[in-house]
Amino acid sequence: MKLTTAQFKTDFLNEIKTLYATDLNDTSALGQFIALGHLVRRYDGSQWTKTSEKYRKKDRKQVYYFSIEFLPGRLLKSNLLNLGLLDTVRAGLKELELDFETISAAEPDPGLGNGGLGRLAACYMDSMASLGIAGNGNGIRYRYGLFKQVFMDGYQVELPDDWLRNGNVWEIRRENKACLVRFGGNVWMQPQADGQLQPVYEQTDDVLAVPYDVGMIGYRNDVTNTLRLWSAELPPSADNAYYSQEQRDRIDDITKVLYPDDSNSEGQALRLRQEYFFSSAGVQSIIRHYGLRHQGMRELGKKIAIHINDTHPTLVIPELMRLLMDDHHCSWDVAWALTTQVMSYTNHTILQEALETWPIDMFKGLLPRIYQIVVEIDRRYRAAKTPIFGEDLVNRTAPLGNGQVRMAYLAVIGSHSVNGVAPLHTELLKNDVLRDLYQVYPERFNNKTNGIATRRWVQLANEPLSQLIDSKISPEWRQQPSQLKTLMAYQKDAKFLKQLTTVKQTNKQALAAYIKQNLGIEVRTDAIFDVQIKRLHAYKRQLLHVLEIIREYLDLKAHPATKAPAHVHIFGAKAAPSYHYAKAIIKLINALADLVNHDPDIGDRLKVVFIPNYGVSLGELIIPAADISEQISTASKEASGTSNMKLMANGAVSLATLDGANIDIIQAAGEANEYPFGLTAKAVYGYYERGDYRSVDFYQADPELKRVLDALVDGTIPGITTEGREIYDSLLRYNDEFFVLADYESYVQQQRQISQDFQDQTKWQQKALANIAAAGIFSADLAVARYADDIWQVPHTLLQD
Repeated sequence: MKLTTAQFKTDFLNEIKTLYATDLNDTSALGQFIALGHLVRRYDGSQWTKTSEKYRKKDRKQVYYFSIEFLPGRLLKSNLLNLGLLDTVRAGLKELELDFETISAAEPDPGLGNGGLGRLAACYMDSMASLGIAGNGNGIRYRYGLFKQVFMDGYQVELPDDWLRNGNVWEIRRENKACLVRFGGNVWMQPQADGQLQPVYEQTDDVLAVPYDVGMIGYRNDVTNTLRLWSAELPPSADNAYYSQEQRDRIDDITKVLYPDDSNSEGQALRLRQEYFFSSAGVQSIIRHYGLRHQGMRELGKKIAIHINDTHPTLVIPELMRLLMDDHHCSWDVAWALTTQVMSYTNHTILQEALETWPIDMFKGLLPRIYQIVVEIDRRYRAAKTPIFGEDLVNRTAPLGNGQVRMAYLAVIGSHSVNGVAPLHTELLKNDVLRDLYQVYPERFNNKTNGIATRRWVQLANEPLSQLIDSKISPEWRQQPSQLKTLMAYQKDAKFLKQLTTVKQTNKQALAAYIKQNLGIEVRTDAIFDVQIKRLHAYKRQLLHVLEIIREYLDLKAHPATKAPAHVHIFGAKAAPSYHYAKAIIKLINALADLVNHDPDIGDRLKVVFIPNYGVSLGELIIPAADISEQISTASKEASGTSNMKLMANGAVSLATLDGANIDIIQAAGEANEYPFGLTAKAVYGYYERGDYRSVDFYQADPELKRVLDALVDGTIPGITTEGREIYDSLLRYNDEFFVLADYESYVQQQRQISQDFQDQTKWQQKALANIAAAGIFSADLAVARYADDIWQVPHTLLQD
């Protein structure tokens, strides 16, 4: 949209007066942000309305993306960028003697996700709007985010993430679109005069689902889509009955926190209630909206696409069946045909424990009507497939088995498309994780490699780099990320490579200033910034990175005259509150940091920095400053990864196992421009099949590794008596589940090579450039266009090469 600086200033000052009945000098940065947010909402309001009207008028097929996580990050800069107002607003605020960055930092960074899954959903929402796809998000409006992470004596402590304390300037409450969601009680089928069966509900535990809508603004294309987040509230009482505090709390708990502790049955039941709550509310809303323009359900498959982002929203399948049969009187066969046409499913995991299951007794008690439908899906599946595939395979793949409701299997059976998120991941789904279902439905399986929104992760997070790219290849890449490949023309341009070095140095200085201000640690900006930022989990192997730091520390102590670049190891990671082992690794990292950072013999040659409360906004600060992208999960365990793509796009070089999308990154940028190491997926599976992995053999054969591991238990690192022994035992006594010791030697070799190569900055920047130039193929726009073409069958505006 077009807006002059003068008009913006007038509008902003009027907004301040309207909201606060005072002048600008009497407002805080938070107040200024809220006023600016309201103003941006007003600027976008007509665009949002017109988008909805256009979709209705043209009867566009709607895509509904269901995800239990959406991790949008701060929206102010993103919304201004996409509206084309970022420069105007910056200039106007400067003329008003206000600092845009300070105001922007006052916006809460809602922790409505745990990591990659939620951020992917947010990137895809951005891309759907930017490609003109009629795309809608469906999720949960958590009262508190994941948690705020602080360290006390090196231990992770979880505090409430009270992101809604001052409200959410971007949302619109739509109580007129609320839905009733039923839990528990009794359900029985009553015969009707026409022979149909109608469910009768008794003594149900009802919850009102109230939607809060957030506009998802497309990139300079006059499109604003909707992210709908549901809040659980008390239903209206017909007879003014009194709700006890216990009843109120029980309803509030549904949308209180992301991922309640499910280590006990009470927590599991709450998680299941959450999943049905937003699945039911979302599907009810979809059917209601569809019914405004269509008579009957015949066109449903042509006008609606529902996408299941991992297993958490799988209950949309039986819920749609319930609505089609109970409310719209479709036969089972018609309802099932429509449901499978509408549904598609993305699997995001290889870990068996992450393929959700629910105890049948719990499921039946909480969701009696949904359980009846799942039982019938199971019965019909068995009847249809047993004659073809045999009883054993069908038993292994049916929705009900071993006393559990198996959500991933239900998702495959009830969808027309099942995709993995990297070529290796998809092959592992076919050959291992979902092998039996692949035998039954081979035509449903396909790959859709993940992507990232380069608008946020390059254009916003790394403005110096974006401006440099503009100066060389024109701003066209901002709408066509594949144009980044033309940067390879500058691979031997000494001036350009020096400019890349300057950009990286600028970003390192910004991160170093943050580290000094917030953690009191001074780091050299000519050092290697070696970054590992992701959820803390044993398979992601932050521990392997830690062993390398211990090795570097011991080596510097033993050989103080060693000539090598300074090295700063940077971590950002949260551990699930009940994940004891992951929290032990956090304590180890912090204890090691305390030792290394205060050792006068080491000085500034080696530093360890663990930045607490990692999230989207911290990622935007850390990623542009990184030299090394640590992507070191055990091969075959990471489905795809997206931090690898964000770091690549900002010129970080990957130190990576051949896992997930790392393989595709190495192929895209060229192996000479990355540092691959470690076992392949085939080698890992070989150990599983033979059962001959012996971690102690690596320990005994490598004196350096032995010295590093012994440091965990011999007092070298103070303050980890319990944690050090636990981790040491996990590697040796319990045989190193994720092959850390098997990959240690090749990992160390590559770290040594990095230290050597980093000293030639021209060659290093050539590697960085190769990564930036190849990053366009990992754009979320390209990924979403593939979903649109192959799965959802909806039009889009992306121009592809």
